Amino acid sequence: MTDLQNQIVLVTGATSGIGEATARTLAQRGAHVILLARNAAKAEATRAAIQQAAGHDRVDVLLADLADLDQVRRVAAEFNARYPRLDILVNNAGLLPGKERKTTPQGYEAGLATNYLGPFLLTALVFDKLQQSPAARIINVSSEGYRLAKPNFADLQQERGYGPMRVYSNTKLYNILFTQELARRLRAHGIQNVTTNALHPGVVASSFASDSNGWMAAAMLLARPFMISAEQGAATSLFLAADPSVAQISGGYYVKKKPEAVKHPFSTLANARQLWQHTEELTGAQFLD
Repeated sequence: MTDLQNQIVLVTGATSGIGEATARTLAQRGAHVILLARNAAKAEATRAAIQQAAGHDRVDVLLADLADLDQVRRVAAEFNARYPRLDILVNNAGLLPGKERKTTPQGYEAGLATNYLGPFLLTALVFDKLQQSPAARIINVSSEGYRLAKPNFADLQQERGYGPMRVYSNTKLYNILFTQELARRLRAHGIQNVTTNALHPGVVASSFASDSNGWMAAAMLLARPFMISAEQGAATSLFLAADPSVAQISGGYYVKKKPEAVKHPFSTLANARQLWQHTEELTGAQFLD
């Protein structure tokens, strides 16, 4: 088991499912883990449980809803003020939107903000701390659902033809394109101490789709006996976060700890660059330009 005694780790969506399993295992390996969560009570309960499982008290909580970009800016400022560096960032938080389209305080579609804009902005705002690490890793949790994506730059907010699975699939493809473009920009700037990779965790039996309804909720219920555990789902995140074999790998997409080609017609260099530009405009964050 890799010793992470001196590592500072930030995990989003860390109070349940894959995020909790990821945070717990990293803490058990000795890391100083910061849980970024929305719910204070759940976060405190998770912190106490992880501290007990890890046998140390180096588990902290930061509170923010990634869908609210003002909260992301605040929590990033809190992190930057409290910690000297960031060694591992796990952008794990995700949302399967409900049947009705909802918007954030900034007016963005909630699924896009939670699954993509929030993680992009957080990464941008703590990037200086990542650069302070001797060897930082950014892990973006995506999904094989990206294969169903039907993106449209003219309607990123899905004001026309909204559908929860379309939002989910599109944002999971955006996670991958962000990873690929970030890796390209890191190389272009000669930054060798920061890497980034994306992954599909598997279909996990968790509360992930608890906010959905209709056929999606029914499908998740029927599929539950065939799903994997949160611990199994966290395996690839943990592999990318700590395994020495991928220390120098950047821009990959992993399934079951193995690299896989991204097969989608929208997955092009030009589209990745254009998505980055749109995202900078929406978030107001610019880095590695």
